[in-house]
Amino acid sequence: GHVEAAIKSYKQALHLRPDFPEATCNLLHTLQCVCCWEDRDKMFTEVEGIIRRQINVSIDMLMSVLPSVQPFHAIAYPIDPMLALDISRKYAAHCSMVASRFALPPFNHPAPNRIKGNGGNERLKVGYVSSDFGNHPLSHLMGSVFGMHNRENVEVFCYALSQNDGTEWRQRIQSEAEHFIDVSAMSSDVIAKMINEDGIQILINLNGYTKGARNEIFAMQPAPIQVSYMGFPGTTGADYIDYLVTDEFVSPLRYSHIYSEKLVHLPHCYFVNDYKQKNRDVLDPTCQHKRSDYGLPEDKFIFACFNQLYKMDPEIFNTWCNILKRVPNSALWLLKFPAAGEMRLRAYAAAQGVQPEQIIFTDVAMKHEHIRRSALADLCLDTPLCNAHTTGTDVLWAGLPMVTLPLEKMATRVAGSLCLATGLGEEMIVNSMKEYEEQAVTLALNRPKLQALTKKLKEARLTCPLFDTARWVRNLERAFLKMWNLYCSGQQPQHFKVTENDFDFPYDR
Repeated sequence: GHVEAAIKSYKQALHLRPDFPEATCNLLHTLQCVCCWEDRDKMFTEVEGIIRRQINVSIDMLMSVLPSVQPFHAIAYPIDPMLALDISRKYAAHCSMVASRFALPPFNHPAPNRIKGNGGNERLKVGYVSSDFGNHPLSHLMGSVFGMHNRENVEVFCYALSQNDGTEWRQRIQSEAEHFIDVSAMSSDVIAKMINEDGIQILINLNGYTKGARNEIFAMQPAPIQVSYMGFPGTTGADYIDYLVTDEFVSPLRYSHIYSEKLVHLPHCYFVNDYKQKNRDVLDPTCQHKRSDYGLPEDKFIFACFNQLYKMDPEIFNTWCNILKRVPNSALWLLKFPAAGEMRLRAYAAAQGVQPEQIIFTDVAMKHEHIRRSALADLCLDTPLCNAHTTGTDVLWAGLPMVTLPLEKMATRVAGSLCLATGLGEEMIVNSMKEYEEQAVTLALNRPKLQALTKKLKEARLTCPLFDTARWVRNLERAFLKMWNLYCSGQQPQHFKVTENDFDFPYDR
């Protein structure tokens, strides 16, 4: 977290040893986090060259070189999606190597018997593995999912890779999930054996390449069907992960070549949330915040972006500056996320001719407060290179419309999917940076048009698919049933689309 000291140290290291891939890649990432964009293009070219060399290191070498850019960082970089897939593949292979050190014999898997909901007698056993059952965005979004599964047909096991953090989030999942097992003190091979002995048929990886993950458990293949969902918005590159749960907008089949998994398209939006259950207070008009509570000007048109600063790049920030200059009496509201980025962005905006009072920074807040105060802005501006995911859900639940521009990789398309699942996507999704600027300016200058959109969004919150968690869970169960049916009929995993009320998905019609 000591960003300035880190930058200084990386630079000093590179001064002493210019050929030092880790220092080069980590320096770039740290500079991204604080929006220091000098020599950005040159540095990305250099880093891309480093990654390509590392990936092409002779296969004959005993040690596989792990790329110096982590998969989670690569999702937010303007690099070739195929290169991002190669990075993930290298990390997946590394997890396989870690798994092989445990020297476990291959697991026997449950017999391919038909299950309830499809003519059989037994329930489908589904296991969720995560280090984020606690105060973490994953639990804020998925909190009620584990308890909402239909117990007649599905038996849910949650395997917690982290210790109890004592928060309400952990408590809730622990009490609502049918089986909740804290495996944080166990070694990965013991966890894999337990999953296998529990007879898990579908095992869900909620981490991917994020902090606390133990992907070597999946590399041991304790379950016959293994799925990536939610934690990592990209491809795992792992041949031991069969499916990625996503949707048609976020991962269209025309981009299937940038994923190693087979794509499972849920209806509406793949990104689940728990706000209808946990954040109803946001809808209460009597407990609204006031602009003065946050030092926000009452008379200005306020654009907002609550994403972490690493998601920003010069192209989008230049566009925002153009918007601010074209909309009289407007301001841009950002978060100190991290605080070290504030002075750099202020200086950058000033160099673009933006007035100092047009950039407003606020501290990061607790979840409830953050969602409620989002409604104080007039329009949310998304970051195309890596979208608002949780933050996008936050602002839409607060009734704040957004402008978003989808690109190619998964993390660039999530906000568009969120918008579509409100039923108002066409008014918020644009196709080019020029269109992005025009749409933001048009909405800001045409108050009746923006007010109509805001009103429709607020009215849609309790009925649209985006916030209907129970409906989403039924659709996920349809996906699980289809995966299991394919397995039972001896077929290989394949791309498929879940539709509500289709004979292919007889479950819970």
